[in-house]
Formats: sequence, structure tokens, C-alpha cells
Amino acid sequence: MSETTFSETAFSRTQTLRRRAAIASVSVAVTLLLVKLVAVLITGSAAVLSLLLDSAADIAASGITLLSVREASKPADRTHRFGHGKAEALAALGQVAFVGGSGLFIAVDSVRRLIVPQPVETLSAGLVAMAISLVLTGALVVYQRHVIRSTASQAIAADNLNYTGDLATILAVSLSLGIIHFTGWQWVDPVMAMAVAIYLFINAARIALAAIDTLMDREMPQDYRDEVKRVVLAEAHVHGLHDLRTRSSGAVEFIEFHLEIDGNPTLDVVHEVMDAVEAAVMDAFPLAEVIVHPEPAGIDDARLDHRIRRHSA
Repeated sequence: MSETTFSETAFSRTQTLRRRAAIASVSVAVTLLLVKLVAVLITGSAAVLSLLLDSAADIAASGITLLSVREASKPADRTHRFGHGKAEALAALGQVAFVGGSGLFIAVDSVRRLIVPQPVETLSAGLVAMAISLVLTGALVVYQRHVIRSTASQAIAADNLNYTGDLATILAVSLSLGIIHFTGWQWVDPVMAMAVAIYLFINAARIALAAIDTLMDREMPQDYRDEVKRVVLAEAHVHGLHDLRTRSSGAVEFIEFHLEIDGNPTLDVVHEVMDAVEAAVMDAFPLAEVIVHPEPAGIDDARLDHRIRRHSA
């Protein structure tokens, strides 16, 4: 059994990007909270209030994301030999609580305002607040997506999903304020707020499912697994591989498989083949820890692949 660890340089670069994205998220959330607070005090809009509460939840969620990114960046230690990457998945579940809670409050308040309508006043202030929110949130979403493409961070991805939902709700609230301005239909305000609540519930469910997948060590996507196989089988003296297992934990990916090679080579040759395979996989997946178990090609042994096929039948 041989193990090759991830690139320290690549790991450090991804952690720096994650920390910057988390700090940017907290900064934007605090700024938007202040802007929306002023707008709510001026307009009394339920839809704007829904966004204010969402920003309050964003501050807590983004703060958790920042702490989790810092925790996940810690190296493996005596009691956490696989590292601390799953702190990001735990943070994502924390975000679910905040997003779902704010959605519930908004839904209840929307029903109350449908039953007992409250007029929305000073619409221009609300529209200005929405414009500021749209610009800041849009810029944050774009930056977060750049970080996600570079790091595959689950915590940042969950935060990005939250802020992408915010973009949709900002547009919805802006639409409701515009409709009220031109038609006077006050009922549009709580209806839009209810739509915001439903959107938050949907986002919370998606975040929770992704976090649970990580905590349950769900396999990486099929195209990822196919690429691992392609890289391994391209190496000389390799006859095949089986029992491939993959998972992710924060910035680090884990790749483990049994390598089938010629049955009677010297130990030196086995070592050279394994080094070549590990180097090729590390080149293709620089943030992966690679664990390889060599076996003679053609032997008939108990395999994980066989058990999986049996249970899937």
C-alpha cells in the first residue's frame, strides 16, 4: 500500500482564496444589512423586511463559513488524520438553519400582512436600497464563483447558493415595489415576500443535501472517476484497476484503488510503476491524496466492486 499526499502549494493557494471569499461575504452582508435597515424604516415594506432578515441570516451564515474555512485549512493532526475538511460541510448545515429560519419568519409575516394589509410608503428609498443590494450581491456572487471554480469549496459554494438566491429575491422585491408604485396593489408586497420565503426553503434543502453527501462520503461524480481510470490505465505495465473509491473533504480529495500489474516483477519494478501512477494521478488531481494497493493482474479475489454490484442487483 502506498500513499501520496496533495500538493502543499496548491492547498495553500486554495485556502487563501477561500478565506478571501469568506471575508468578502461577511463584509457584503454587514453593508447590505445597514442599507436594508434604513430602507425598512423608511418604507415599512414586508418584502424589503424579508431581505433585511435574510441579510441578518447572511451575516451569521457567512461568519460560520469564515470560521469553517479557517478550521478546514488546518493540516492533519494526531486526532484528525484525514484533516479537518469536513468542517465546511458542517458549516453548510449551519447555513441551512439560518436560511430556513429566516424563510419561516418571512412566510409567517407575509401571511399576517395578507390578512391585515399594511401600506408600503416612500417607494423610492426602497428602490435605491434594492439597486445598491443588486450591485454588491452581484459582485460577490461573481467573485465567489471564481473561487469555487478554483477551489471546489463546499462552504463557499453553499454561501454562493445563498447569495444567488438573494439576487433573485432582490429582483422580485424590486418588481413588487415597482408594481405598487404604478398600480397601488399593496397585496403584491406580501405575495412577493412569500415567494422569497419559498425560494429560501428550496435553497436550504439543496445546501443540506450537498452537505450530507460530503459527510456521508459520497463518491465523486462519474466523470471524475472516469478521468482517474483514464490516467491510471495510460501508464506502462498497468493491466487494470479495481475497487476505486473517491471522496472529498474540504479542499482535499481522496483517491484509493487497487492497481493490477504484471504478476512476477521485482519489488523495484513494482515501486517504479506505482510511483509513475501516483505522479500521473497527482498531476491530474493536485489536491488529491492518492492511496494505491498493488496486486498481480488476473488474480481472483474478494473485491469491493463485486459486493457493490451484488447489493445493487
